[in-house]
Amino acid sequence: MRRLEGRVALISGTARGLGRAAALRFAAEGAIVVGGDLLHDEAVETQRLIAREGGTALTPSPLDVTSPDSVDAWVEEAVAAFGGIDICCTNVGTARTAPLTEQSQEDYTSTVRAEPESVRLTARAAWKHLTRSRGCVVTIGSTAGLTGSGTDHRTTHAAANDGVIALTRRLAAEGAEHGVRANCVNPGLTNTEGSRGNLLVDAHPMRDTAGHLPLGRPGLSQDVADAAVFLASDDAASITGANLVVDGGWSVVLPGPLTRKEHPNRGQGHP
Repeated sequence: MRRLEGRVALISGTARGLGRAAALRFAAEGAIVVGGDLLHDEAVETQRLIAREGGTALTPSPLDVTSPDSVDAWVEEAVAAFGGIDICCTNVGTARTAPLTEQSQEDYTSTVRAEPESVRLTARAAWKHLTRSRGCVVTIGSTAGLTGSGTDHRTTHAAANDGVIALTRRLAAEGAEHGVRANCVNPGLTNTEGSRGNLLVDAHPMRDTAGHLPLGRPGLSQDVADAAVFLASDDAASITGANLVVDGGWSVVLPGPLTRKEHPNRGQGHP
């Protein structure tokens, strides 16, 4: 049997990128997908792709994950259509990067608010249904919330995703008595439509970093979706409050192309 057979999965940000990949992957594992995005036409196209493969999906209306009214309506439409919710997977994020002293207050405030707030509003609206089903929450964060970066001005993105990770842990703590699990997937540099137009363009310093990742390539949307499916499935029945890093080893090694067995400065200064 497929790992998510018959479970109702709320997935935000399904128009493209990680959200679309998650919707397709969850559906392939038997989930009934209720998607949503402000880019409604593209989210509906994701629904069509699921239906083409024999899956079941619904994209009720444009979804603004920073609006309580929009999120509440989305959740209630899902419940009205399918009777409940088993999985809540949040995929919406934004990365407005600039040096600390150059970033506008508006960019900082909107980013730091939007990413954790989208998780909080979605979980809040779905919570009573998740407690009934003893379901789970899977959030999509970023390694920006775990490490600094010398090649990208990610102060705002880091602060926002630190919030996503902390909020996920809080959901795990509050959900435990109800049998509700909550875990976070933290992607590193991932080859999506957004990164191909930004981080992976030839002129961006991250393009060079991509060639030095320990596993030799940026991640794919499917890699992140696979991790999310695992955390949503019974295979992860004993896992809650975890951060699953999907970054090709980026966060566990020092950056750069050096591959010598002995560092050229070894023996100089302190060991």
